[in-house]
Amino acid sequence: MDAFNTAPAESARQTLLTCLHSRHWATRVTAHRPYPDLDSLLAAADEAAYDLSPGEVAEALAAESLPVLPEGTYEAAHTALNAAYAAYEARFGHVFIIHANNASPDETLNHILTAIRSRLTNDPEEERVVVVDELRRLAKGRLVELLRGARR
Repeated sequence: MDAFNTAPAESARQTLLTCLHSRHWATRVTAHRPYPDLDSLLAAADEAAYDLSPGEVAEALAAESLPVLPEGTYEAAHTALNAAYAAYEARFGHVFIIHANNASPDETLNHILTAIRSRLTNDPEEERVVVVDELRRLAKGRLVELLRGARR
């Protein structure tokens, strides 16, 4: 936490961009340093993500990649997942994102397929709300990983 709080502003901003690629979000989170603890940083990160404009959401989504599947996922599953990804991108115009860290490796594929099929029924505004929530969850998870890694 100390290293993040005392880093030069541009360095902290660049670090934050690895968690959520939104310049507005990273600048806001950086500007409110120092944070007394990780919970305070995560709360500020969450708060800063709530008012992302559609353009800022698009900026963040452009830097996201598809969720990683566990090794050994069989070919039929990849085919189903690729079809679902293509349908999602055709419908919403951006990559499908999900915070799947809570799913066990054995459940990841099913979790992703269930979520994408469910979210394909959303209208664009409903999905925008879900996407922003997923971006916040991804950013917070990445911040925790980043700061835990810095403690080692």
